[in-house]
Amino acid sequence: MRRLWYLAAGRAIVVPVNLTRVRSANLVSPVPASASTSATADPPRPAGTGPGAGPAALSGLGLFTVLLGAALPLIDFFIVNVALPAMDHDLHAGPAVLELVVAGYGVAYAVLLVLGGRLGDMFGRRRLFIAGMAAFGITSLACGLAPSAWSLVAARVAQGAAAAFMLPQVLATIHATTAGQRRARAIGLYGATAGLSMVAGQILGGVLVAADLWGTGWRMVFLVNVPVALIGLALAVRTVPETRSDRPTTVDIPGTLLLALSLITLLLPLTEGRAAGWPLWTWLLLGSFPVVAAVFYTVERRADRAGKVPLVPPSLFALPGLSRGLVLVVPFSIGFGGFMFVIAVALQQGMDYGPVAAGLALVPMAVAFFAVSLAGPRLVSRYGSRVITVGALIQGVGIGVFLLTVARGWPDTGIPALAPGLVLAGVGQALQLPVLFRIVLADVPSDRAGVGSGVMVTTQQSALALGVATLGTLFLSRADSVGMRDALITTLLVQLATIAVTAVLSLRLPRVVR
Repeated sequence: MRRLWYLAAGRAIVVPVNLTRVRSANLVSPVPASASTSATADPPRPAGTGPGAGPAALSGLGLFTVLLGAALPLIDFFIVNVALPAMDHDLHAGPAVLELVVAGYGVAYAVLLVLGGRLGDMFGRRRLFIAGMAAFGITSLACGLAPSAWSLVAARVAQGAAAAFMLPQVLATIHATTAGQRRARAIGLYGATAGLSMVAGQILGGVLVAADLWGTGWRMVFLVNVPVALIGLALAVRTVPETRSDRPTTVDIPGTLLLALSLITLLLPLTEGRAAGWPLWTWLLLGSFPVVAAVFYTVERRADRAGKVPLVPPSLFALPGLSRGLVLVVPFSIGFGGFMFVIAVALQQGMDYGPVAAGLALVPMAVAFFAVSLAGPRLVSRYGSRVITVGALIQGVGIGVFLLTVARGWPDTGIPALAPGLVLAGVGQALQLPVLFRIVLADVPSDRAGVGSGVMVTTQQSALALGVATLGTLFLSRADSVGMRDALITTLLVQLATIAVTAVLSLRLPRVVR
């Protein structure tokens, strides 16, 4: 069962993303990648449907629709966790194939995110959003009706690809159709949606499997997406404005293939390695990752210097907000991804929580996250980037309180006793993630919003996987030798170190958020 949990959580750990660093109470327009990154006094003009198009505005119902599209992929990372034992029993899958059910979705999702953002810039973000949501509904239906384990794996890979084409359009549409305080509020709601999606997936999965509606068992965790996708499609057609780059370009095929190969050589061995016993091929892939990544960067840099438009323009990283923000996203996501995996295993295997109870234990953290993320824009406009530093300190205190609570009460610690530490952790996370997203996207031009969103989410997803692989492996290996309580304490101490890194790096950010 321990192995099974690793497989499940190892891929289902995709967590909310908070965006810090907006430009200011009155957000100025992004500057072109080739221009100076200093602020300009001109108000931002949302990208239209092509050159010369008028501005497009995102209504409240349109924002709800794109946030619904953002919630679906995140929920699906978590909803499958509690269904894996039932899948194993029904399909006779075995641990290795179950790993592919989880990892296939996550790897396809991460590999295609940047391409999905680029295609949205080219062909229209509304068009890609609608196509991605339709494909997500169809592939969810295929997952729910899968007659065998391998057909389920294939459907999950296709579902991850559909999510990759849909999700980058969300932030890109927000970035291209809002400005100033409206953009700050929209990005705050995006972060809050991500946090709630995490808990909703965990709880909803347990409820649906336990309810066994119409005898569907685990299949309902996928079938439930179908009516939601239909509602989203009906709303998107009427409420989401079309935006795209004013300078559409062709797809960078060499860059696309090299980026895919780079992420596969990193993510596939990290997500499959422990379940497979770390065979030779996992080490060969990990060893080839730096080489492939270096080749990818070289090819993209040459194309950029030659005046072409590569998949991920290296000049994009010259934008200070994007480069500095991504540096903080990495340690934050590593710690967060590892924590979510470890807490899921510890609550259910160490403290004998059921899947629904384990999800309910996280509700205080999600509620705190939601409430504070809504106040984020006002705090940032008043205190600037130091909100991130304070958030890291509060998160650290929360994890410390949680650690002491578990150490003293193990294994009979109830949900009320865990709540104070989780509330503080949720408050700290909410003061970091939404602001980080705002920092990353602040300087990105509207015609590159899809690429910028894809790069950011890909970085986050890869760091989450790295957190699960490192902190998760540490936790499980220590649990075998010293017991789950001491393993949890060790892992939480390591997470505190990642929080300290985030706090120190945040001091390098400019004090004023423009």
